[in-house]
Amino acid sequence: MATRSSPASLPKSGAVSKGYNFASTWEQNAPLTEKQQAAIAALSNAVSERPFPANMSQGQISGKDDSLSDTPKDGAFKDPGAIDAALVNTHQFYKWFADLESAMKSETEEKYRQCVSTLTERIEICDGILHQVDDTLDLFNELQLQNQAVATKTKTLHDACDRLLVEKQRLIEFAEALRSKLKYFDELENVAKEFYSLNMKVGNENFLPLLKRIDECISYVESNSQYAESGVYLVKFRQLQSRALGMIRSHVLSVLKHSSAQVQAAIRGSKDNNISVSEGVEASVIYIRFKAAAGELKPVLGELESRSSRKEYAQVLEECHRLYCEQRLSLVKSIVQQRVHDFAKKESLPSLTRSGCAYLIQVCQLEHQLFDHFFPSSSRDVSTLAPLMDPLCTFLYDTLRPRLIHETHLDSLCELVDILKVEVLGEQPSRRTESLAGLSPTLLRILADVHERLTFRARRYIRDEIANYIPLDEDLDYPAKLERSLEASSGGDENSELFKTWYPSLEKTLSCLSKLYHCLESAVFTGLAQEAVEVCSISIQRASKLIAKRSTSMDGQLFLIKHLLILREKIAPFDIEFSVTHKELDFSHLLEHLRRILRGQTSLFDWSRSSSLARTLSPRVLESQIDAKKELEKILKSTFEEYIMSITKLVVDPMLSFVTKVTAVKVALSSGSQDQKLDSVLAKPLKNQAFATPDKVAELIQKVSAAVQQELPGVMAKMKLYIQNSSTRMILFKPIKTNIVEAHIQLHKLIKSEYSAEEMQSIGMVSIEDLQSLLDSFL
Repeated sequence: MATRSSPASLPKSGAVSKGYNFASTWEQNAPLTEKQQAAIAALSNAVSERPFPANMSQGQISGKDDSLSDTPKDGAFKDPGAIDAALVNTHQFYKWFADLESAMKSETEEKYRQCVSTLTERIEICDGILHQVDDTLDLFNELQLQNQAVATKTKTLHDACDRLLVEKQRLIEFAEALRSKLKYFDELENVAKEFYSLNMKVGNENFLPLLKRIDECISYVESNSQYAESGVYLVKFRQLQSRALGMIRSHVLSVLKHSSAQVQAAIRGSKDNNISVSEGVEASVIYIRFKAAAGELKPVLGELESRSSRKEYAQVLEECHRLYCEQRLSLVKSIVQQRVHDFAKKESLPSLTRSGCAYLIQVCQLEHQLFDHFFPSSSRDVSTLAPLMDPLCTFLYDTLRPRLIHETHLDSLCELVDILKVEVLGEQPSRRTESLAGLSPTLLRILADVHERLTFRARRYIRDEIANYIPLDEDLDYPAKLERSLEASSGGDENSELFKTWYPSLEKTLSCLSKLYHCLESAVFTGLAQEAVEVCSISIQRASKLIAKRSTSMDGQLFLIKHLLILREKIAPFDIEFSVTHKELDFSHLLEHLRRILRGQTSLFDWSRSSSLARTLSPRVLESQIDAKKELEKILKSTFEEYIMSITKLVVDPMLSFVTKVTAVKVALSSGSQDQKLDSVLAKPLKNQAFATPDKVAELIQKVSAAVQQELPGVMAKMKLYIQNSSTRMILFKPIKTNIVEAHIQLHKLIKSEYSAEEMQSIGMVSIEDLQSLLDSFL
C-alpha cells in the first residue's frame, strides 16, 4: 500500500515500513474486500504522516529498515505516551502497532462517535415517528377494510337492483309476448261479430282488412298448434274464412250476371232496332260495357290473385275464372257460331279456313284483353281461358272437319296446310303469342287432321294416278310426240312444251312430291317419296316396253333413259333419304317347331329351352331396307349399258362376228381336234378360210363403213331428240365411240398379222385416225 511522504524533518519509521511489508504479504495471502482496503488505506495515510517519538533520534533509525537492534540505545524511544521500551521483536511490534491503532482509532473515531450518537438519537426519534406512522397505517388499513366492506355491500345492492330490473324487463316482455299471442285468439270474437253483422258486405271498406286479419290469425294458429285449444280456434277461424270466400264468390257471380244481363238487354235492343250485332263480336255492346264490371271487382279479384299461393284462395280464384268464362260464353257463343256458319255458306274450304281462323284470332285477342282487365296476374296463364276459347274454337272445327273429310284434291289440302302453318300459326302468334295461345290447340288439331287427310289422299293418288296409270295412245306416241313438241317450241314457250313431252306418271310424281314437300313432316314425306319414286320408275319401264313394241327398241331405251334422268334430276333437291326400312313378321319357323313337338322331340311346356311354346309362337322380325334412289341409279345404269351395246352392235356387228369366228378358229387349232377332216379345214391359213377371204373382209368393212355413215347420224339425231343436254349426249356417246374404235383396232391387228400388204390394200381398211375424226363429226 503506498503512503504519502512525510515532512523532511520527520523521517519515516522503520517499524512502519516493516509493518507495511508484513501487511502486504498478509494481504496477498488473505485478500480483503474493497471496504476493508479503503479502511486500511485511510489508516496508512494517517500513520505515514505521524511523526517519530521524541525519544527516538535520527541516528537510531538510519540503519536498515528491516534490522532491529538487540539492545536499545540510551535515551531512545523515551516517549512515555507512545513507546516505553524499544521494539525488540515482532511481537513487540505487533503490540506496539495494536496500541498505536487503538490510539488512532480513539483519536479519529471521536467525531464519528459523536455522529453516531447524533444518528442514534435521530434514529430513536424516527423510531418514535415510525411507531406513530405504523399506528396511523393500522388505522388506515382498518379504515380501508371498512371501506371495502361498504363497497362490497353497495355492489351487492347494485347487482340485486340490476337483477330486479332485468327480471322486470323480462316479465314485461313476457307479458307483451303473451298479450301479442293472445290477441290472435281474442280476435275471433271481434271478427266474428263483424262478419255476422247485417251490414257486412264484400263492397264494405272493412271487408278486405277483416279477411286479411282472419288469414293472419289462421297462419298463426296453424304454426302454433302446441297451444291449448288451438285446434278449436283454427276450425272457427276457417269457418269465418269460408264464409268470407263464399261471400266473394257470390258477389263476383252477382256482378258478372248483372253485367251479362245489361249486355243481353243491349243486344235485344239492337235487334229491335234492326242492327246486326253479328257483324262485330268486338262491338262496344259486347266488350266495353262488360269492362265496367272489372272496376267493381278489381279490388276483390286483386286480393284473390295476390293470395293465390294458398289453397283456399286458389280454389275460389279458379271458381271465379270458371264463372267468368261461363258468362262470357253465354254472351258470345251464338254470335261466333252464326258468323262461322255464314262463312261456311259463302266460301270454299280454304277461304273458310282463312276467314274462320282470322275471325277467331280477333275474338281470342279481344277476349284475352277483356280477361286481363279482370284478372291481370292470371291472364299470363292461357289455360285459364280454355273453358271459354275451346267451345268457341270447336264451332270452327266442327264446321271444317266434315268438309275436310270429303276433300279429295291435293291442291286444296296443300293450300290448307299452307294457310294454317304460314298465315295462322307462323306469323300471327309471333306478334300476339299470349292472346292467341288459347287458339293454338284447336289450330294444331285441325292441322293434324289436314295432314292425315293429305297423307291418305297422297297415297291414294300415288296408287291410282301413278302406279295404276293406264297410258293413252298419245302418251306412247314416241318419237312423234317429241317432234311435234320441237316444232311447237320453236315459236313459243320452250319450257311449257318440254313438260308436255314428259310421260304423265313422271309429271304427276314430280308435281305430287313438290306439293307435299313443304306440307308434311319429314318422316311422312320420306315414306311417300320413296313409294312414289319406286312406282314411277316401274310405270316408266312399263311404258318403255310398250313404246319399244310400237316404235323401235331404240325409242323405248331412249324414252326410259330420258325419263329416268329427269326423275333423278328433279328429286335431287329434296333434302331427304329415299331409304325406307320395312319390318315384317316371319312365322316360317313355326311349322317346323310344331312338327318337332308332335313327334315328341321337344316338350310343349318346357319353358326353359329355346323350343318352348312362347318362343315357338313368337314371330321373327325381318327388316328389309329399300332405297328408291339407289334402285333408280341401278336401272339407269343397266339401261345405259343396254343402249350402248345395242348401238355398238348396230354399227359394228359384222366386224364383231368376224373377230369372234377368228378367235374360235384359233382356239380350236390350239386345243387340237380328233376330227381329221375338220383339222384339215382349220389348218388352212386364215385368208384361205371361206369366211375370211380378202373379198369377204373387204365386203365386211364396207358394211361397217356404210353403217357408220348411214346409221350413226340417225342414232345421234334421235338421241338429240330425246336428250336435249349436250353433255349427257356426249357421256352417252363416248362409250359407243370407244367400242367402235376398239372393234376396228382388233380387226386392224388381225388383218396386219394374217394378210399381205397387197391384200390389205385391196381390203381398204379405214385408218383409226380417220375413223375417230368421222365419229367426232357426228357430235
